[in-house]
Amino acid sequence: MAKRGKRYQETLKLVDREKLYEPTEAIELVQKTGKAKFDETVELAVRLGVDPRHADQQVRGAVVLPHGTGKTKRVLVFAKGDKAKEAENAGADYVGAEEYVNKIQNENWLDFDVVVATPDMMSIVGRLGRILGPKGLMPNPKSGTVTFDIEKAVNDIKAGKVEYRVDKTAIIHVPIGKVSFGTEKLKDNFNTIMDAIVKARPAAAKGRYLRSVVISTTMGPGIKVNPQKLIEK
Repeated sequence: MAKRGKRYQETLKLVDREKLYEPTEAIELVQKTGKAKFDETVELAVRLGVDPRHADQQVRGAVVLPHGTGKTKRVLVFAKGDKAKEAENAGADYVGAEEYVNKIQNENWLDFDVVVATPDMMSIVGRLGRILGPKGLMPNPKSGTVTFDIEKAVNDIKAGKVEYRVDKTAIIHVPIGKVSFGTEKLKDNFNTIMDAIVKARPAAAKGRYLRSVVISTTMGPGIKVNPQKLIEK
């Protein structure tokens, strides 16, 4: 841990913790802080002026990042018949029905990143609510993961679709790519997700909506982005 601590301290010197950076400046800086021996993920954390305890202040959705996340997602599809074939043809990693419900319940099997289901399968997928719900893996119509258009759902996920959802502390955490993407690709992804979050503002949300916007690498310090610049765009 000491080694990581030293590297962290060095990268910390590059960042003014009090400053609100312009988006492009922040993205250029975050790449300089990505000093680990692996290609670090660039993470976005957005604190919103909402109260997640109220249903009418939930912020949730999904968007396809123009350049993906740099990670190939493993997709589990609950479907039968023609829709199961459609899922297989689209490149889903696992396709099935009750057998996967049993596997998840009995073996605690979770070797997937996204779950998609046709609406008629939700009665059996509902049995997994206690397992998938807390992990953010439960299929949901708002994020496009409960649908009969299985081909589009799988294609979008494989192309770089990310789900965003406000947590109990009113923060959205979402990856926007890898350090190796470079400034332009990271900026495209950043703008796409921020536009979606701004448009998803609930009518019930009062006062300032974007409270703080921070980007960081997996191992690096947080860099504050000026939220006002994102609303003015």
